[in-house]
Amino acid sequence: MNSQTQNLKNETAIMRRDPVFTALTNMRPNLLSYILLFLTSTVSPLWSTAEEIEIAADNTQQTPQPSPTPVIVRACAGERSEGYKDSLQIVNIGKRQQYSSYESATFDTDINSPKSAIFSPDGKYIYINSLEGCRTVKYEAATLTKAGVIRYNFPSGKGKLWAAPSEYYPFTHYPEGRSRSFSGKPVEMAWSHGGRYLWVPFYRRTFDLNAQDPSAIAVIDVGTDSIVRMFDTGPLAKMVAVSPDSKTVAVTHWGDNTIGLINISSDKMDEWHHMAPLTIGSKLNLNYSLTTPVNRDSNSGYALRGTIFTPDGKWLLVSGMGGPLSIIDVEKHKVIGSTNEAYAIRHLATDGKYVYGSCNSSGMIIRFELDSLINSAIEKTQSAGKLRLGKIDRYKIGKSARTIDLSPDNKYLFIADNLGSQVIVVKTQTMQVIDRIKADSYPVGLALSPDGRFMAVTSQGRKGGGNAVNFYEIVRNDYPASTHADTASSASPIPTTSDVLHFPETETTATESILMNTIGSTTFYLILSVAILSLFFLIRFSFRKK
Repeated sequence: MNSQTQNLKNETAIMRRDPVFTALTNMRPNLLSYILLFLTSTVSPLWSTAEEIEIAADNTQQTPQPSPTPVIVRACAGERSEGYKDSLQIVNIGKRQQYSSYESATFDTDINSPKSAIFSPDGKYIYINSLEGCRTVKYEAATLTKAGVIRYNFPSGKGKLWAAPSEYYPFTHYPEGRSRSFSGKPVEMAWSHGGRYLWVPFYRRTFDLNAQDPSAIAVIDVGTDSIVRMFDTGPLAKMVAVSPDSKTVAVTHWGDNTIGLINISSDKMDEWHHMAPLTIGSKLNLNYSLTTPVNRDSNSGYALRGTIFTPDGKWLLVSGMGGPLSIIDVEKHKVIGSTNEAYAIRHLATDGKYVYGSCNSSGMIIRFELDSLINSAIEKTQSAGKLRLGKIDRYKIGKSARTIDLSPDNKYLFIADNLGSQVIVVKTQTMQVIDRIKADSYPVGLALSPDGRFMAVTSQGRKGGGNAVNFYEIVRNDYPASTHADTASSASPIPTTSDVLHFPETETTATESILMNTIGSTTFYLILSVAILSLFFLIRFSFRKK
């Protein structure tokens, strides 16, 4: 190997370790990339480190290739879906985010890893759970104006606000846990008493590093937007559901294969009380470190998640992202059985006839008849037979199906496609995908307004993407015209194919996003101007030299 070739290899190794070179080579080949590449190539040696010099000196050392930079998707207000015939189209009408303070019109510091969304039963407000912000943010649905913030910061886990401690949820790793101050990380939400109370479970108390002691659930009176009651729960509480008669609250504990149940049948709140939790399979014995974090998203048994009551309130269905579907007799307070025929289901929804389930890892939607499951459960109570679902339909929908929600008339199923960075619409009559629209990276939560005309989608913060909430109008010719104040495109008739606006892709890599947000608009344009001038003089000098 001659010395010239070796020197070229050494220089290449140094460039590959250069953060600017890596950022630029991972960008799309656009004008910005080439201009910044030219500008930084003259100053990149200033970033050379002792490690890079060592690579140049050691000709035998191998430099690892930089890992691929994840693609970041940003949705914009005004974007429209392609639409379905003359009956449905989705329009992005606004956003709230915390990934760029330079986009001041949409920037909101209360949005911090938004996990879930829910509309008030009258459709006037939208509530967003900000997981890492330890708060729930309230917006007016008509204008997207912030109407309030409910913060989950507590001096302790005892006092008048708290229900009496339950024997079912002892503190075993933090004996003084009930006396410790903490913040709660809100996950999902559910309404009781006709929309008067909002129930919000916490992923964990912040001092509980690995979510192995009791978490908690807050009861919010939305008339005053204040917390009026607190209950202990099992570890790592995620999903919550309320029976149609507002007598029972079910909380699935992702952390240990158990389901918490709270009796709220009394008219007096201080008489609401815990019932004995139920277990799917066997309860996990938790004994993780108190100082070193572990991945509790994958070390949690069945990872119980999907939770719904049947319309008559007699049965409770619970699915696990790592386990079977189970059915519970609410009156008998008993797990009737579980079936692996519906395995690894994240979210559940029902229209009374069918049960729909989302499969995160496969991007599939399953569907089966609710009566088949109930009849099988009834038979199982009378004999020792297996729980059966009957005919199960499976449909490949997207890359990673998370939260699902049905339109009020049950004609359409809306799906948050987490890895596809989009919302997908399925026509339930045929179970065919009929529309889709872009969402910010990693959409996870999704909720439709009670009238089905609006939708909120949360994109949880992850790998430089997400950390945003997108709001959409669902335009349907069988719905009355909207008067939403946040966009001029609302209430317009569904356009023909030639009228649909095809917006250019606005995908950016994480590196580009970080560069743009760090540099800032003023500095960016200054650098751009210098780069253009430099290129101009370089080209001019080259011609003169010739």
